[in-house]
Amino acid sequence: MIGVRDLARAVEFWTSALGLVAGEEWAGENWRTLEYADGSGRALALMRSESPAEARPRIHLDLVVDTTEEQEAEVQRLVALGASRVDWDLYPPNPDFVVLADPDGNVFCVVDLSRAPSG
Repeated sequence: MIGVRDLARAVEFWTSALGLVAGEEWAGENWRTLEYADGSGRALALMRSESPAEARPRIHLDLVVDTTEEQEAEVQRLVALGASRVDWDLYPPNPDFVVLADPDGNVFCVVDLSRAPSG
């Protein structure tokens, strides 16, 4: 579950970002589930929240790709969908991840598995 201020915008971003569809069974003014397009089940929930996004959340999503080229392309695609790059001051030397924020400011990463872990 991801807390968001603008539920409609979050549904648009995360369905496009992850190739999901907005489910109808668990849909309401303050809650929406996102499902796999093939109907195989639910993948993610979004809930309206008035609290601000955390700058350094202990739990966050990692979207994974297999190569550096895929990582660069995925970051560009997500930014075009409305994500923003985060000025992350905790990057290790030669990081395998790029920190982004969704349109609500929720932080997530795009990880290049060919270089993981950067720890």
